[in-house]
Amino acid sequence: MKKVLVIGAGGQIGTELVVGLRKRFGNDNIIASDVKDEVKDALKDGPYEKLDVMNDADLKEVVAKHQITEIYLLAALLSATAEKHPDFAWKLNMDGLFNVLNLAKDGVIEKIFWPSSIAVFGPNTPKDNTPQYTIMEPSTVYGISKLAGERWCEYYAKQYDVDVRSIRYPGLISYTSLPGGGTTDYAVDIFYSANRNEKFTCFLSEETGLPMMYMEDAIRATINLMEAPKESIKIRSSYNLAGISFTPVEIFNAIKRVRPNFEIEYAPDFRQKIADSWPSSIDDTHARQDWGWEPEFDLEKMCEIMLDNVLKN
Repeated sequence: MKKVLVIGAGGQIGTELVVGLRKRFGNDNIIASDVKDEVKDALKDGPYEKLDVMNDADLKEVVAKHQITEIYLLAALLSATAEKHPDFAWKLNMDGLFNVLNLAKDGVIEKIFWPSSIAVFGPNTPKDNTPQYTIMEPSTVYGISKLAGERWCEYYAKQYDVDVRSIRYPGLISYTSLPGGGTTDYAVDIFYSANRNEKFTCFLSEETGLPMMYMEDAIRATINLMEAPKESIKIRSSYNLAGISFTPVEIFNAIKRVRPNFEIEYAPDFRQKIADSWPSSIDDTHARQDWGWEPEFDLEKMCEIMLDNVLKN
């Protein structure tokens, strides 16, 4: 029986991933975990463990207690937050990965999902249709840790036959959980301002194009990747994944068609420099060929869903 531990379940991705996994595999088979004492309401229909992934002994205890076969490791400090706490960001992002990789190396668990990010790219990376294999010179702590993590994942896969799988997530947009300190957070915050009839202040310039994805697509991609046959997974560092690419002015105009009185102003801050080092669009040919990835949400469809559900919430 599949028994899955989701580490970092209280985060933006983790919450929806737990919900999606429980719908597919049953509530009792998906164990949510986070460093917080209290579990989110959305996660209360199944097991929860308070867990710091940097504590190797506690991690092993939880894995043994629930007879875990797979781990989804989502605990990390995101780009903007990591720049404020670089030492802790590196320790969390790397120590947690090593603890989980070593469980698989020792045969304790069978499979790992670990997310990478478009932050692994840098200012010298081709910005349009960024290929799977290209120049990677990240300029942020988050990007550096993710690139290092990709190399370690591939190393463990080649040297120890560890079944680790990864996606380079673009910016993710969701109405069920708030973002956690990323450079693409504006694309979630903008919907809350629109539904409060407030002028939105964007921390990126109006023409800053970035790869984005509606969360439902991201969750589906993650589960599909993990359920694909082992022989289909050709890339053990991390797969490029594309959904929607747009600029702040493009998402503003899409919202304005539904909220005609909505207003925006642009006040770029330190996150502009981070965004300028990232791609504007992604080539995900390998993900499409290897395990059949195909996005379902475009900008208009995503905006309609976000506005309706942010208002309800």
